[in-house]
Amino acid sequence: MNTTTNPSPSELNIFKLCDRVRETSFALHKFLRHGHAEKVYQNGLLHRLRKQGVDTEAEVALKVFDEDGTLLGEFSADLVVQGRLLIELKAIKELTDEHVAQVLGYMRASRIEHALLINFGGSRLEVRKYILNDAFRAQDGSALKRSRGLLSLFAPLCAFLWP
Repeated sequence: MNTTTNPSPSELNIFKLCDRVRETSFALHKFLRHGHAEKVYQNGLLHRLRKQGVDTEAEVALKVFDEDGTLLGEFSADLVVQGRLLIELKAIKELTDEHVAQVLGYMRASRIEHALLINFGGSRLEVRKYILNDAFRAQDGSALKRSRGLLSLFAPLCAFLWP
């Protein structure tokens, strides 16, 4: 007798949650195809995830703080799933480095560790997953201080070897 049950959407681990969002995005793109405004895909993905019982919020205002805690401003995330997965949507021909920088900036500012950048604008759906690790957090700047310390140690040696 099998006594295991499927986990509820709120109990999904982050990677299974990403898989669910990817699969839902694919199904939406297969139905709508490309050519719609970003807002249409946002509403569609929001509707389909909620229909599956996945806690999803749209246009979530997230605050950006300076290192000393001063509020610098806010940005609006396209979707936030279960408060732990940031989703940035695009409906453009192709993604650029600026879009990646935007997602990474949103992740650092919101301190949400996982994000998906999803582009519905091409003939093929494009989904990129990002995980923020300690090297990019810069909460206390200690990683930057360590790298400057190493640079000051090796710079004189490099200058000596390569005049």
